[in-house]
Amino acid sequence: MCGICGLVRSDRGRSVDPTVVDAMASTLRLRGPDDSGVHVDGNAALGFRRLSIIDLSTGHQPLSNEDGTLWIAFNGEIYNFAELRVDLLSRGHVFRTATDTEAILHLYEEVGPAVVDRLRGMFAFAIWDGRTRTLFCARDRFGKKPFYYFHDQGQFAFGSELKAVLAAPGVPREIDPEALDSYFSWGYVAGERSIYRGIRKLPAAHTLTLRTDPWCEPAVRRYWDIRLAPEEGRSDRDWQEELEHELSEAVRLRLVSDVPLGAFLSGGIDSGTVVALMARHSSRPVKTFTIGFQNPAYNEVERARLVARKYGTDHHEEIVEPQSLDLLDALVDAFDEPFADSSAIPTFIVSRFARRHVTVALSGDGGDELFAGYQSYRKLHRLVQRNPVPEWLRPLTFGALEAVWPIWAAGKGLLYYLSQDRQGLLSAFEVFPGRERKALYAHDLWAQLRRGPGRAERRMLAAASRGDCIVSQAQELDMRTYLVDDILTKVDRTSMACSLEVRAPILDHKVAELTFRMPTRLKFSPEGGKLIFRKTFGPLLTPEHLAGPKQGFAVPVMDWFRKERRSWMSDVLLDPGNPMSEYVRPAFVARLIRSHDLGQRDFSFKLWTLLFFSAWLGRAKPERGIAVRQPIAPGGRGSSTA
Repeated sequence: MCGICGLVRSDRGRSVDPTVVDAMASTLRLRGPDDSGVHVDGNAALGFRRLSIIDLSTGHQPLSNEDGTLWIAFNGEIYNFAELRVDLLSRGHVFRTATDTEAILHLYEEVGPAVVDRLRGMFAFAIWDGRTRTLFCARDRFGKKPFYYFHDQGQFAFGSELKAVLAAPGVPREIDPEALDSYFSWGYVAGERSIYRGIRKLPAAHTLTLRTDPWCEPAVRRYWDIRLAPEEGRSDRDWQEELEHELSEAVRLRLVSDVPLGAFLSGGIDSGTVVALMARHSSRPVKTFTIGFQNPAYNEVERARLVARKYGTDHHEEIVEPQSLDLLDALVDAFDEPFADSSAIPTFIVSRFARRHVTVALSGDGGDELFAGYQSYRKLHRLVQRNPVPEWLRPLTFGALEAVWPIWAAGKGLLYYLSQDRQGLLSAFEVFPGRERKALYAHDLWAQLRRGPGRAERRMLAAASRGDCIVSQAQELDMRTYLVDDILTKVDRTSMACSLEVRAPILDHKVAELTFRMPTRLKFSPEGGKLIFRKTFGPLLTPEHLAGPKQGFAVPVMDWFRKERRSWMSDVLLDPGNPMSEYVRPAFVARLIRSHDLGQRDFSFKLWTLLFFSAWLGRAKPERGIAVRQPIAPGGRGSSTA
């Protein structure tokens, strides 16, 4: 696993200074502490930082083909590279290393941009073609590996993290108000935007081609899509056998490593299944890592121990204390932009803990999205089934009542959900719903948003969801937004901040494509989700493990904000010198704290969202004020998603 970056100038007569790209790469040193490199070809340069996983001695990057006309900077792991290598050798290609990176480069020589269709794994890479003066970039199907970029008439800068792009000369640090509104809506910046005006994310399952002679807009193209197309006519047993085969193979492929390897183990069935399959394919005990909490409502240690004992793992545990909130500044540095999912705290801690023993860890991420495991899906199903008011009438009835109901009162959230049509329901699980954001925002921010293009990305995606019921539509929406912009972002930033590679076999694209074909009834019923997953892999776990309630990777922030960390939280948020007051109303924040203290409602998620934003402002020091920019088309400016 690595960090990549690069810089291309529009002026061919102006060579890139290698020290500039080296400085960009240096910001990524935690992603790649073992090696670094820069390649310059006139007005284009690639930078690289390496975390050695496979072929420890000859994996230096950027890497070239035989004649030096193609150069690649690659971040990720390709699990079918051995198979690709055999095919490429038979076609006459000469390999100088045993790395997956070189297999990508030679495959690009054979098939060009179609290289992405043959790759099984997680990746973000850039290939510079010195003959055509073209940069080709790609990101994996689910967006496990990040890719940010900035483009104007003078240059194109890219990097694995925002900090690398910001290190390029001339990149502005202005806050994008639409991105900030996205953050206060969902707890993360959704879609192609970043928190900074002009810096974008290459979407998952997309490629980007930049032609520099003449200088052109980058062309962004989708190469794979999430298509839920249920098939009927097969027996449940057939589906189970295929699922067992595909996931077992996905786990086996992810055990290839030249460095120590282990697994995150929670009390859930996803990580438990991954550990069970690792034990099946391993000749030595699997190293497992679990974290817990003193609060029993959040503690999964006992259930994790059941799996560890059953498979004789080399098991390690650590308890998360209220003092872990002091990691806030470290998290801000890891994410580079506001990110409100408090489970980043235990994810960072378990990554740091595991890194003392291993360099690679497998995780159970993806099971809830692919197999309809979230409790929110049950809630959506109930709301749709039990709401007697027609969709067109809901905003007029419940919406009118919700508009006058006090923000702080119990029942406010339920009224909000009842007021939504189907598209609104799919995009309604917000941190601060619309009317709350209007009350929260300072006048200047609200005025900018009213004049701007409007926040529509997630609702537009909800309207385009093609599932056969509300649950499958919610799954598709989560895979396009929450999975990539929250879950996978969280795992990548926290683990790479600890120089740890995390692999998610459940999100192997062959496993995912299998689930897309499964009828919804195999995954979800009104009583719960993951039906076929439980039937297929339940025998690998213990009855106690399967019977336990779903807890998620949650943090007891609600209690901490009322007890041990109450003073710290309020001191930060109510500090008269807090720069956050330029963007949000201090009086609204004070009322949130008071209502949370009184136990009227649990506002811990909202308060943590504000705390992270406050800390980010203090450490990132963006340019003062906010700037409106034009809306981004679904495929990116100047792009084609055909």
